[in-house]
Amino acid sequence: MIKRLFDLVAALAGLLVLAPLLAVIAICIRLDSPGPAWFRQQRVGRHGAPFDIIKFRTMRVDQGGGPQLTVGADARITRVGTFLRHYKLDELPQLINVVLGSMSLVGPRPEVPRYVACYPPEVRAIVLSVAPGITDWASICYKDENAILGRSADPERAYLDTILPAKLAYNVRYVHERGFWTDLRIIFSTLAALAR
Repeated sequence: MIKRLFDLVAALAGLLVLAPLLAVIAICIRLDSPGPAWFRQQRVGRHGAPFDIIKFRTMRVDQGGGPQLTVGADARITRVGTFLRHYKLDELPQLINVVLGSMSLVGPRPEVPRYVACYPPEVRAIVLSVAPGITDWASICYKDENAILGRSADPERAYLDTILPAKLAYNVRYVHERGFWTDLRIIFSTLAALAR
């Protein structure tokens, strides 16, 4: 209850304070390339319930679909999208997900169903027992994930064999250690990483 109250108050305050910035970003996206300012994608939430994650659109509208992993200097990423991804500004609309209750400020990052299907059953049960979050220890440690995958001959295999297991280990650790002070540590560590 305390976590949910903190999430709600912080997310609403964040949306209020950041409203001018969010409006400017949305306008820049629309001017930079055709398509909507928002991007929605189905992710797996608490107890396996699907939900639509909300982000700023950073890629050109692709009618034919494409890889679900973004690797290195992906040609689909727009000029504005490159800037937004570098500073993680594309994640800000997820504050709306927090207000709606489908996400928390802190928790395991939600994955697409394709990769959740690769979780070991016992790990899946632990990781999906809590609400997914905007940030977590794995997000901080793998903030350059796209660049790392870009250096691999088979990015998806590298993700499944190396990065995903490491992320899941961080997620299990979070579930076991979670608490208000742990969440604050992760939030401040995230802000510090962005500042650097």
